[in-house]
Formats: sequence, C-alpha cells, structure tokens
Amino acid sequence: MSISITQDQIARWMRDGYLQVSDLLTLEEVRQFMDHEADPETPKLRNGLRTHLTDPVWKYLAHHPNVAGIARQLLDGPPRIVQTMYLAKAAAREGEEKGGIGISLHQDTHYLPNEPNTLMACWIAMNDTDADNGGLCVVPGSHKKGLRHTSLNTDPEHASWETEHTLRTRDGREWKQTIYSYHIDGIENETIVKLAVPAGSGVFFTGMTIHGSYANRSHTRPRFAFPVHYVREDTWVLRTDVQETTQVESAYATS
Repeated sequence: MSISITQDQIARWMRDGYLQVSDLLTLEEVRQFMDHEADPETPKLRNGLRTHLTDPVWKYLAHHPNVAGIARQLLDGPPRIVQTMYLAKAAAREGEEKGGIGISLHQDTHYLPNEPNTLMACWIAMNDTDADNGGLCVVPGSHKKGLRHTSLNTDPEHASWETEHTLRTRDGREWKQTIYSYHIDGIENETIVKLAVPAGSGVFFTGMTIHGSYANRSHTRPRFAFPVHYVREDTWVLRTDVQETTQVESAYATS
C-alpha cells in the first residue's frame, strides 16, 4: 500500500516549503537501485536529465506511488515528470579536508522556469545523509519571499558552471539564455537547516524553496541521492531540453 500524507503534513509543506517523509522506498528498493548504478552496463542507459525515459530503474522511481503519489497530493493535481538526476558525492580522501563538493543555495525556478509555477522536487536519500557527508540543506519559509537575487557562485565549496539553453513560450517565442551556478545572496546562516535524511526517505520541496548542500567532509561515508522534479499537468516548462514532460503512469497517478 502506498503512503498518503495527512492534512497536517500538507499544512507544514505550505508553511515551510518542504516536507520530509520517511520510508518512501524500502531498503530493498534502495539496494536494487545502488546495485543497478554499480553495474558497468548501466551508463549505456543514460539520457541526461531524461534518463527516466531510457532506464527502467530510474523510470520505476520517478513513477513510484510513494513519490509521484505524494507529489500529486502536494500539487493538488496530476504530476508530470520534468527531469531526474543521480547525485553521488564522494567521501574525502585520506589527508584531504573534503570530498565531493556541494551545490550552492538556490531556487530551482531559476534553473527551470515554468508557467504557472508549480515546480517541485522530491530528493530521495539512497544512503544515510546528514551535514557530515554533504546532505541536503533548506531554508524554511523561503518559498514565500519570491525569487531572490543571485550571483555566480565562486565558492570552492560548491560546483560552478555556465550553460546556454533555449527557452520557448507557449506561443512559440524563443530565445537563448545562459544558466549558471546560481548563488543566492544574503542568506543568514542561522536560517539554514541541515537535514538528516535516512536511506529510503525523501524531502519534497517547492521550486521556490531555497536549498543546496555543502561538501562531504566524511572520510568514510559517500552521499547518494536521487532527485525527481515534477510540475502539475497544466504547467508549461520553458526550457526546451526538458519541455516535453512525462505523464505519470495511471497506476501511480493516485496516492
């Protein structure tokens, strides 16, 4: 039987902009995913941010009733899959202060503009994650304050990149836009919550919720996570590389 969240949890989501939910996946499902990722044949199934279309294991997670079903509840309508990712962050090597670096605090709407803005994500922990091994951080209530001013990240604690994307509106207007590793300015440290998310549990958050992660400072614990991004079915995603969203299969469309 799939998980269904309560009205109190929905109210918490609306207040905080995120919701942590335990046991979205069984530990056996987590093990199967990690075994799949360790298979040397698995990279042949990669299709960038749309690997859920070419890899049956990624598809299974993106359509999972505990993930897509809760997304439906939070969106108050049928969800469509925008993109999927696997984020593996290595532990620090002997003699090094940190291993895999983090993602600067940001809002996903900067990366995935959409109209109306229904963008949300589910970040699934594939091993026990916390502040020590570069786990997820959020700023509660930040989704209520609009899109924040950003600068290009220059902190070596976080990844930096620039990519050019084509954006297209519903009426066919197109333009090129450079999307870079956004860093939101002016966030006070005491407002950042560093989450501890056990393997198989997940965090749902809105496209306006400020979140990110820091470097892995553990020498024994890598960090693995699988995020899925959804929009409600009436939403237009402007980036053309992920504009063709995927309907959640009917078997998983209800929670």
